[in-house]
Amino acid sequence: MELIKKYFPDLDPDQYRKYEQLRPLYQEWNNKINLISRKDFQFLYERHVLHSLAIAKAFNFPNNTAIMDAGTGGGFPGIPLAIYFPNVNFHLVDSTGKKIRAVENIAQNLDLKNVRTEINRAELINNKYDYVVSRAVAPLKDIIKWTWKKILTGKNADPKPGIIYLKGGEVHEELNQIDYNYRIIRIKHLFKEEFFEHKLIIHIFR
Repeated sequence: MELIKKYFPDLDPDQYRKYEQLRPLYQEWNNKINLISRKDFQFLYERHVLHSLAIAKAFNFPNNTAIMDAGTGGGFPGIPLAIYFPNVNFHLVDSTGKKIRAVENIAQNLDLKNVRTEINRAELINNKYDYVVSRAVAPLKDIIKWTWKKILTGKNADPKPGIIYLKGGEVHEELNQIDYNYRIIRIKHLFKEEFFEHKLIIHIFR
């Protein structure tokens, strides 16, 4: 939690309370199913919550924005972002039923009325969104293939509608395979912890 307070000192008490609740809620579910790697759980706030919030550090989504978290897994980045942006609507999608049921329960316990969940593959969703967010669930070209037609690309918004992808390591070969505009944000410029040295946000747009 100290990391959250360090980088986001202006959150309201309810937001801090919800972030504090993440550890016991995830601990309870992690004892039942593998939402987060057991060896990684001690780094919940740095490697999962703060990593997700890099998007909030880099982008300010307008109220009533619609966002799909494609392949949300254990609820990242969707759950931390939904706490940060209470007036933005998040649709958390994953094909693994037990993970989505856990994420739905966590969202309910946090009283996140701006979150809905669905057991499904992202490419089978019929809704339209301003943005798709995701965290390294597949190569970029696959994420684009699965989700691009679901983005309201004609809207004039800031940031530009598109895909916001959390990824690590070397990405230029993947980026050379796509025919879209993109912007790379190095998370090490947002957060100083060593874990973020090679972590990136990739914003793909028309």
